[in-house]
Amino acid sequence: YYVMRVGELALVPYYRPGDVRLADAVREAAVSHACVLLANHGPVIAGKGLNEALYALEELEETAKLHLLLQGRKTKPLTREDVRELLG
Repeated sequence: YYVMRVGELALVPYYRPGDVRLADAVREAAVSHACVLLANHGPVIAGKGLNEALYALEELEETAKLHLLLQGRKTKPLTREDVRELLG
């Protein structure tokens, strides 16, 4: 569901709140990503509607929680072919 709801997550480096470089970095990332994670700030999520954005946010949060709970245990991520099939 992460791939279908979030897709590829862009990470924007830390800039202090109000810094114009933060806005510029988000604008640049948002051209090709519906979900952007601001380092030290949190997520910015876009969708076709409020519900779609909320579902993507929930999926991002649950995936992050799993990542932290697994604490480096071996996982089997999807291959690029698997992702293309889901998005195709």
